[in-house]
Amino acid sequence: MCGIVGCSTATRADEYLLPALQSLEYRGYDSVGVAIKAVDGSVATVRSINRVDDLAARIDAWPGADFSGVGIGHTRWATHGDVTEVNAHPHLDCDGRLAVVHNGIIENADVLRTELVADGHRFASAVDSEVICHLIERALADGDDMQSAVHSALARLTGSWALLVMETESGRLFAATHRAPLLVATSEHGLFVASDVTAIAPWITQFRVMGDGDVVELGLGLRWFSNGTEVAPPPVVGLSWSNTIRSLGADDADYMGREIAEQPETVERIVGELAAPALDGSLWGDLALPPFDRVAVLGCGTSLNAGKVIAHSFGTLGRIPTSTVIASEAGETVFEPNTLVIAASQSGETADVLRALDDLRAPGCSVLALTNSTHSTLARRADAVLNCFAGPEVGVAATKTFVAQVVTGVCVAVSSMIARGLTPSADAQAIIDDLRRAPERLGLALGVSRTLIPELVSSLTDAAGFLFLGRGAGVIYAAEGALKLKELTYRWAEAYPAGELKHGPLALVESGTPVVVVDHGDSRLPANIAEVRSRGGRIISIGGPGSSLPALGARIEVPNGAAPGIRSPRREAPWGPLESVVPMQMLARQLAIALGRDVDKPRNLAKSVTVE
Repeated sequence: MCGIVGCSTATRADEYLLPALQSLEYRGYDSVGVAIKAVDGSVATVRSINRVDDLAARIDAWPGADFSGVGIGHTRWATHGDVTEVNAHPHLDCDGRLAVVHNGIIENADVLRTELVADGHRFASAVDSEVICHLIERALADGDDMQSAVHSALARLTGSWALLVMETESGRLFAATHRAPLLVATSEHGLFVASDVTAIAPWITQFRVMGDGDVVELGLGLRWFSNGTEVAPPPVVGLSWSNTIRSLGADDADYMGREIAEQPETVERIVGELAAPALDGSLWGDLALPPFDRVAVLGCGTSLNAGKVIAHSFGTLGRIPTSTVIASEAGETVFEPNTLVIAASQSGETADVLRALDDLRAPGCSVLALTNSTHSTLARRADAVLNCFAGPEVGVAATKTFVAQVVTGVCVAVSSMIARGLTPSADAQAIIDDLRRAPERLGLALGVSRTLIPELVSSLTDAAGFLFLGRGAGVIYAAEGALKLKELTYRWAEAYPAGELKHGPLALVESGTPVVVVDHGDSRLPANIAEVRSRGGRIISIGGPGSSLPALGARIEVPNGAAPGIRSPRREAPWGPLESVVPMQMLARQLAIALGRDVDKPRNLAKSVTVE
């Protein structure tokens, strides 16, 4: 969740660290800081509990010597200790000889802190990460050189870490990883290390991925150690287009709005890439995974919802038994043999998913990683990996990555059914044809939403909470809609199968309670809607003609000609009402803006959840 960057360059380090930290803002953070070696051997440690712009202003005001090209930076998402400048990274040892930034959790920090305090070390913060610099300091005092001191300190840690250590006087820079991501790169600009390649993408063309137990010294070149032994660096990975973030344009109010609008284009790109190999079965064949009898999806948050849609597609297409596993609660789950586990994570670094895989491996099970980062930890641990081709997503609340995961996973489901002969070729062709129309339907939903949601939002700003209802696959989309509204507006929102209303949730409905219904034609929904109306609830239906938001269906009459109708009749797709997610995303965004929220950086949330 925290962001890490370090550099050893020929020009001032802040010229690289500040843009890199701005690129990491999308992950979510509470504080930000840098430690930069000055040319006179001193170190500038500058921190802020505001945004990177405030940090930049403080760096500009630095009264000391000019900066060298060596420095480290950090965006912190608080776990241990309050959000204060003293708890912000980087952290220093007693004498300011060492500066450390860290992502992860040191599980035995309290024990180590007690031990180090007894040895006379002085702690400045309440943060678990600070024990690292004091452990290295003690090893140096015992006569270790810098390299062996780092290894000695790491041997005492329990937990997870991606960390950088800078010796402030010499500028020696070390990186270390265990159950957390770090990448290193060399280029004509210098040497770089980061937790996310987007931070350093402007200055590199390729990079290397650090693995668990790796320590790298960044000096005149890279010295690579694996579990204490010096080894050759791993192969380089080329930087792809999807790793670069485009700045907001004049017509973009925020990243989330732009990313919602990019969904038709995103799906069109995915379908163009995967439809043909899905139809001939080669998409599944190229994954080289063993046969399976059942499917389990594993994920958290939005990725879990996407996984549920994918599982629904497997069940609908091939009558394959499916199950859903919440990664953070996976400890007691037992998989049957011959289960295909689809582990979904936009970043590929979701700690709960990675820990679940550690616990859930079972004989005869295979793991397919569905991620937007094919160089991630999840991708490396899985038996096969499939890129969901979403491109960069800056908004913390996922939008286009949801539809990208759904469409990519559906293509896998279709391809596996075709490869196994469980879906007739004519049916498969009809399914793929329907998938090819998804961009048009998403575009239609965008047009409807842009026309109708602003007026709708103006009457919802005083609502204390919302219910989201659906039937069948619509339940999953309702859950994703409720999640988006919670994330962005900070109002409560609960999603339920509509048939469960009378088993408890109906008690929440009173006069004016907004109830969002994903209505994709289930014959049982009208009775559930009537139950809500009779108790004064306000129905906001997402469906066909006559709905509050007519974003679904074959022919949709759009007020003021905001968007063209879809001419061909529509049958229900195996993945359900995909385009229903668009009006719910836009409802959440517009309401959040009306309430004065930051839609790109919701409070308390992070884009890449790398702690459990």
